Amino acid sequence: MTTTLPAYDEVVARFEPVIGLETHVELGTNTKMFCGCPTDFGGEPNTRVCPVCLGLPGSLPVANKAAIEAIIRIGLALNCSIAEWCRFARKNYFYPDMPKNFQISQYDEPICVDGYLDVEVGGETVRIEIERVHLEEDTGKSLHVGGATGRIQGATESLVDYNRAGIPLVEIVTKPITGTGALAPDVAKAYVTELRDVIRTLGVSDVRMEEGSLRCDVNTSLNLPGAEWGTRTETKNVNSLRSVERAVRSEMLRQASVLDAGGRITQETRHFHEDTGDTTPGRSKETATDYRYFPEPDLVPIAPDPAWVAELKAALPELPRVHRRRLQEQWGLSDLDMQSVLNAGAVELIEATVAAGTTPAAARKWWLGELSRRANESGVELAEIGATPAQVAELQGLVDAGKLNDKMARTVLEGVVDGEGSPTEIMTNRGLEVVSDTGALTAAVDEAIAANPGIADKIRSGKVAAVGALVGAVMKTTRGQADAKTLRELILERLGVQG
Repeated sequence: MTTTLPAYDEVVARFEPVIGLETHVELGTNTKMFCGCPTDFGGEPNTRVCPVCLGLPGSLPVANKAAIEAIIRIGLALNCSIAEWCRFARKNYFYPDMPKNFQISQYDEPICVDGYLDVEVGGETVRIEIERVHLEEDTGKSLHVGGATGRIQGATESLVDYNRAGIPLVEIVTKPITGTGALAPDVAKAYVTELRDVIRTLGVSDVRMEEGSLRCDVNTSLNLPGAEWGTRTETKNVNSLRSVERAVRSEMLRQASVLDAGGRITQETRHFHEDTGDTTPGRSKETATDYRYFPEPDLVPIAPDPAWVAELKAALPELPRVHRRRLQEQWGLSDLDMQSVLNAGAVELIEATVAAGTTPAAARKWWLGELSRRANESGVELAEIGATPAQVAELQGLVDAGKLNDKMARTVLEGVVDGEGSPTEIMTNRGLEVVSDTGALTAAVDEAIAANPGIADKIRSGKVAAVGALVGAVMKTTRGQADAKTLRELILERLGVQG
């Protein structure tokens, strides 16, 4: 039975959304959290394991100092208070990809608490409050084979790869985010985007969502204005920035439909489907007591030296928000223009293009113009469109050198996106270079003047604007491969008219 969902505008007019985000970041340490196994992505299944990360009897964990340093740096960048004393706990639950039947995590004594991250949405600053940042070990990975989707439904068998089990995992948990209204999906996406940029700037993780080193669980609930918060659902392991926004929006529409029909929202985990943008039920959601937390007996507490924490804080790099302000000044952009760059996800792309040798204006033109249009049409992130900053800078260099006009450059850029090669290669292979042979252009101009005597007489009599018609005629003859400005000057010169 197909359910007709209400319109989004109607939902936000009648309900108030409350969202929360739990973001998991795999740290880029050389070894796992509690053992010496390597953490490289990939590899043959179950080849990067040892008795400790497999949970074999008699094995004992030892905490990774580099991971502890990394989480403190993350906490400082998120304006958190750093605990002077904290400890690990055992979180007890059974999944096939959990080799010990428990996870070493942190419970009531996390290492970082009470922080915040400011994001820009719709021209306004929204402060996202951080409840906690804690450290734990990642699980393994279940592989469902024999089906069409890679999910357990329809699979003929399931296999487990423990290579990822034990990799240091930072969990960043926001406090409930209220008051965002219709912007709730955009706020969620902006927060994860900013958080990713902060962590990448710190250099503690590659935060590649496609490889699972950044994963996001999205909590969503609806309530009537002034009423208590509704029952929340948790959409698990959302793996792209665009999908974070879509998951919030989808769940708002679904919950509104259930409530409108007189139903009740079930507290549960849900799966997000990239192909349809819908969520489907997973399992009922546990409470903290279901995990039977207790202090990890095999690990000593962590007591970071305040002097060490102060050193780490002093050594933090320029964080993204400050960096963007500096770029905005350097590029001479208004707040509105910079917001357009942010909305397109183009800050790093434009910066890299400028570094590759072109101007901020030219870089912004290509990334926010043709490339953004192609990305929107294809439904992909701008960074995944198929053109690199170096290629865009090379393209603009050909324009600056007079080898391509604007129309030809757009054609070359299409070839770049389609994987045909570098701009120079595409220009050469397609024969798109601007005609610069003065003799050939002069002959084409004289031919156009002879074929259009009436227009030529208008120009001679002072109606210089009519030159556009002759420029168009020559462009047609040269298949658009002449420079319009050069043509205009040449036509006026041949007619003896001052431009």
